[in-house]
Amino acid sequence: MLVKALRVGLGQLIVFGDALTRPRPQQRSAQGQAAVNKEAAALSLYQFQACPFCVKTRRAIHRLNVPVSLHDAKHDQQAREQLLAGGGKIKVPCLRIEEAGGTRWLYESNDIIAYLEQRFASVA
Repeated sequence: MLVKALRVGLGQLIVFGDALTRPRPQQRSAQGQAAVNKEAAALSLYQFQACPFCVKTRRAIHRLNVPVSLHDAKHDQQAREQLLAGGGKIKVPCLRIEEAGGTRWLYESNDIIAYLEQRFASVA
């Protein structure tokens, strides 16, 4: 019970620290931001609110100014089931990418951030 209380308390501290130190979003032209918004409609992030790797990923999403829809796989049973059915495992963070060829599920925060930076960082 003590370990759970520590984990929950530490998680809330991480979320609070993120809110205080969140980076500024990337500034783009209206046309560039519209293009990013259109492409981001095909992205969804499955995450837990207080997971440090999820916080890291959400910070990158915020910094890149990419409006990715968020799904709480811890408290939303439907999101949890979608993650398991589509991705094959309940592991977060996980980025769901809708592509012309189907759906791709990308795990690991560093891989997700690299994908987002490669796709959106250079859009002006």
